Amino acid sequence: MDVDFNVAFRHRLRFTGDVLGADSDVLADLIESSESCTPRVQFWLDEHVANANPDLRQRLHAFARRNTHRFQVVGNPQTVPGGEAVKNDVHVLERMLKVLNEADMDRRSYVVVIGGGAVLDAVGFATAIAHRGLRLIRIPTTTLAQADSGIGVKNAVNLFQKKNWLGAFAVPWGVINDRQLLATLSDRDFRCGFSEAVKVSLLKDADFFARILRDAESIAARGTACWPVIEESAQWHLRHITAGGDPFEMLEARPLDYGHWSAHKLEAMSHFELRHGEAVAIGVAVDTVYSSLVHGLPTADADRVLLTLERLGLLCDHPTLRQTDELFDGLEEFRQHLGGQLTITMLAAIGHPINVHEINRDSMAKAIQMVVNRVQARPDVAKICNF
Repeated sequence: MDVDFNVAFRHRLRFTGDVLGADSDVLADLIESSESCTPRVQFWLDEHVANANPDLRQRLHAFARRNTHRFQVVGNPQTVPGGEAVKNDVHVLERMLKVLNEADMDRRSYVVVIGGGAVLDAVGFATAIAHRGLRLIRIPTTTLAQADSGIGVKNAVNLFQKKNWLGAFAVPWGVINDRQLLATLSDRDFRCGFSEAVKVSLLKDADFFARILRDAESIAARGTACWPVIEESAQWHLRHITAGGDPFEMLEARPLDYGHWSAHKLEAMSHFELRHGEAVAIGVAVDTVYSSLVHGLPTADADRVLLTLERLGLLCDHPTLRQTDELFDGLEEFRQHLGGQLTITMLAAIGHPINVHEINRDSMAKAIQMVVNRVQARPDVAKICNF
């Protein structure tokens, strides 16, 4: 018997200015209570965010006190390493599961995780496999996570020196993109999120890309132009996940991974010296130039993409770009990740992606060198990322 069936999910995305202050009701309203069940809530914090915001724990305790009639907060906020460190040590995952077990968290309990994309990934994975799924509320604290990964349904940690090898798909109960929690980001980390905004604009909306190019310098300077870009990028990612027909990536094509076959490999090869956003910017640049060499993307449009990444302060050089034999291993790792034939998204035009199943290695090597040459010819750009 072959029976097709659908399962209904709801993705709740919210935007706030101060989620633990004036907008705290937004978070409280996501935590459903009933007469028969007082939900248990546990907070998990990225240690980088906790250190940068010394009053964060105090604000969480105040939030809990204001809402004792609605839910029960279990224990003190738990802290985990920030950045890729939380995903590179499987023992951190084991500790998270032990804490969830000792707190008697059940399938109607809520885990509220506040942190960058790597912490959201790791805590999300623990939450997804505990009791086959607790209710996860993500509060991303980086532009990268707010514009992209925090919206997604993927949760994972790294294993066997491969990024996101161990993971699960799980729809978050809710996601809150809060402006206040971005205030302590370094300028470098603030810029990083906009590589994913460029990526999704190239795939989905030429007008959106044109606005990013127009406002790129203001965005890099943390001007007001950055907020509409984060919001629109999040909405495009949400729209793709919920209406794109393949939320759990069962098909071969992964359009939202444009530029990522090399980005993931570059991160690992650089021992994560490259930020994810920087690696994505390089990957997007390389695949855009390749698209102009092989798939008919107008050269002028490819130049506009590189100019946008330059103005955002994201396009940089790194020694790993000279290790092309090892870098090309990323193509096979990407194929394995897809689970079938190699399928790479390229651009025929801005807003018009295509899927290809073969990569001309000579042309790709040329594209890589063209990106390197461009960065080296612009000392004002090259100095931004001095590795």
